Amino acid sequence: MAFQVPSTIIPINEAARMQAVRRYDVLDTPPDGAFDRVTAIAARIFNVPIAIISIVDHDRIWFKSHHGLPVEQIDREPGLCASAILHSDPYILEDASKDVRSLTNPLVAGDFGLRFYAGVPLHTHDGYNLGTLCVIDREVRPITERQIDDLRDLASLVMDQMELRLSARTELERATRANEQANLMGREIEHRVANSLQFVSSILRLQGRQVPKDVAEHFERAAHRVGAVARVHRHLLDEENVAYVSALAYIRRLCGDLADILGVPVAVNGEEAQLTTKTIQSVGLLLNELVTNAAKHGAGTITVSFAATKSDCKLSVCDEGKGLPPGFDFAAQNGLGIKIIDVLAKQLGGGVTTNSNNGRGTCWVVTFPRKGNISAA
Repeated sequence: MAFQVPSTIIPINEAARMQAVRRYDVLDTPPDGAFDRVTAIAARIFNVPIAIISIVDHDRIWFKSHHGLPVEQIDREPGLCASAILHSDPYILEDASKDVRSLTNPLVAGDFGLRFYAGVPLHTHDGYNLGTLCVIDREVRPITERQIDDLRDLASLVMDQMELRLSARTELERATRANEQANLMGREIEHRVANSLQFVSSILRLQGRQVPKDVAEHFERAAHRVGAVARVHRHLLDEENVAYVSALAYIRRLCGDLADILGVPVAVNGEEAQLTTKTIQSVGLLLNELVTNAAKHGAGTITVSFAATKSDCKLSVCDEGKGLPPGFDFAAQNGLGIKIIDVLAKQLGGGVTTNSNNGRGTCWVVTFPRKGNISAA
């Protein structure tokens, strides 16, 4: 005899909801570090042993991530998540053994001994609850409005990630129908990388809310750098060719983005060259560090130049500030930003020099070999 889910825990829009579940194509997918990080953070914020990202299937509750619980799914009937998706508001049980909604639930009355449950529905943009992000404890505990807000934010991050993946998959399918799969596969990879990095940046900022101000500043710097890597990858999506990238066009797009973020004028000039995708990624990260540094320590318009000779490529970032202090030695600096610039330049097979910007301000110049970095065409 087939298992029958009680009608009391079936949403009125169940058929359409199940279509939405299938649309996201998440059921029975492998473990994913992005979602596992969310449940780990949720458990840490609430100081509970268990946190779960659940998807409510027609006869089961499947766990996309199950921090602190060594099972991958349970039947739909005893699962509290099945009740939690009936409404859009958070489903809170501070003491499940005394709450009329859960007194007879096997997870509460049975050996598992569940006492605390807080779940927020995973709500799609078109109005369907796929499952929940929930935290669980075997001890009774109170919950504050701020904690509920934190759980809502984390649930929103889960749905953002699922929406981004759905969008990426839809784009890939469209590309396949247009017979451009080979070229667009590279763009898909960049899209996924950029989205994942932006997701990490959001998580870092969220974590920064939970720590003292001096520590939060470190989280913010880390989030900014991860966001910079995401921008580098995202701008690659504007390229038609995934193997080689138009250097000057890419630099102009990225510097326009940085000018808006930093609130400073950035001028770009130079000559065109086709850089490899690997090279343009390092160039983009260098630009982020150098332009951010110029905006912080310099003044006036920041000028970015790119030039390519028969043997070398040269990227320079100049400001109109007061210049470097006398005796400045790049190699002797220990700051993280300086180390990043040095490492990226070495990845290109090149090096970094500094000089005066015609007697006013500072120029940082990265020189790297043409061979292996520019298209031979």
